[in-house]
Amino acid sequence: MDVFTTKAGQVRGRRSGRNPGIIAVLGLPYAAPPFGADRFRAPRPAQPWDGVRECTAFGPVAPQSAELPGSPAWSPGDEDILTLNIWAPADGPGGLPVLVWIHGGAYVFGSSAQPDFDGTALAARGLVVVTLNHRLGFEGFGHVPADGEGAVCPDNRGLLDQIAALGWVRDNIAAFGGSPGRVTLAGQSSGATSVACLMATTRARGLFRRAILHSAVNACATADRAARTTAEVAAAAGVPATRAGLLAASPQTLVSASDRVVDRYRQDPGSGQRHYDPAIYGPVADGDLLPCDPLEAWTAGAGAEVELLVCHTTEEFWLLDAVGSSAPVTTERQLATFAADFGLPPHLADGYRDRMPDAPVLDVHLALYGDLLFAEYSSRLAEAHARSGGRTFLSRFDRRCGGHGGRVRAWHCADIPFAFGNLHEESLHFLTGGPPGPADHELSHRMAGAWVAFAAHGDPGWAPLGGSGEGSAVRVWRTAGEEARQTDAFRGLWEAAGLPLLEP
Repeated sequence: MDVFTTKAGQVRGRRSGRNPGIIAVLGLPYAAPPFGADRFRAPRPAQPWDGVRECTAFGPVAPQSAELPGSPAWSPGDEDILTLNIWAPADGPGGLPVLVWIHGGAYVFGSSAQPDFDGTALAARGLVVVTLNHRLGFEGFGHVPADGEGAVCPDNRGLLDQIAALGWVRDNIAAFGGSPGRVTLAGQSSGATSVACLMATTRARGLFRRAILHSAVNACATADRAARTTAEVAAAAGVPATRAGLLAASPQTLVSASDRVVDRYRQDPGSGQRHYDPAIYGPVADGDLLPCDPLEAWTAGAGAEVELLVCHTTEEFWLLDAVGSSAPVTTERQLATFAADFGLPPHLADGYRDRMPDAPVLDVHLALYGDLLFAEYSSRLAEAHARSGGRTFLSRFDRRCGGHGGRVRAWHCADIPFAFGNLHEESLHFLTGGPPGPADHELSHRMAGAWVAFAAHGDPGWAPLGGSGEGSAVRVWRTAGEEARQTDAFRGLWEAAGLPLLEP
């Protein structure tokens, strides 16, 4: 049966075009549209409906300027953006483990409709897969000053949307064959850090049992930093940096203003950290929902009750260079300035140079920046979780050969099509190096199997980290026959240097 009963009403899905044994229910609202009187507010429940609601197409994406290959673009005027999608076996036995996915995109772009995240293949292996949209950019993470009129416009509205979606899953997923007590929350990049934030807040406690983080990004703003960003965006939009002024600016106006602020940082080499990869939004340590950076919270024991699987790629930042979203660093002087801008000790960059003696400066910079933003932060999250008594698994993605399409790096995002089992998607071949070969399919089968086993039983198939955070096996993902390489060559340098916690 393709009709399901939720607490708000009945919905009808459709059979997946990839596997008729899987039903896809798409564009199902988990909260009310966050605009009009509800703009900048915490999410409210969706209004019930009569009859059967057709849920056979993805819902509108959140306001953004990005246009991603194979994905829908945002259309100004689209408001019903707080929707989710479900893939479930048509004849499942019930009580199946549930995987809830939060997309990445620097908190400003992306959606649950990206072809990377089609849940058909994972559902065919026994999961109920849920993907969701949430507010992005200023709508989701911009600071809105209080105006003294009693209106509450909380920070971290994007995180609140994610919590609302998890609440919807708890209340409704049994109708689709899933178990509300067997939920695994997963995400990549900013989606992974969102998961880390939800592990750190009491507001999400009990809504998920396990978590998967791929390439968590080192970025959490202080309240002061978020307020300064609001002032910059408001000035670019030509409105006062007040609640009334920001409400008067349309979502499209704030998207455009945010892009102009980003572009100014990108064009100004003297603008400090934001020059190199100008992401201006992210979670805010507001002292309410989020007390501090997730790494600090985890070090103090937050989230230890959640079983955890962490992965990062070994050449994260090469992707951002390939798509032109980062400032090039090609001289030794620029590399020294980069290190100084981030407060990194000189010996850290020197250590990377010593371990990459024949590499151009750009490659040294990309290796260093990728570890600063993603790899080292992800590894430290895993180790902090283990030291706090959590059950923790760590892995690294190091597949570099690109099937029939030439050589590609083990860069940011390349691991996700493998884990979802979506290598056939032509729009993803830039990430993966072209049409997949047999070895790629075999690697994808293993990675997806690890996700399924972890979501079902809490064991992806290798040893967890020890209580010290060290001394246990780390799974390295490569295709069969690939040359084994050292994947932690730089970790000792960071132990001596320390990891600065960054602000967007």
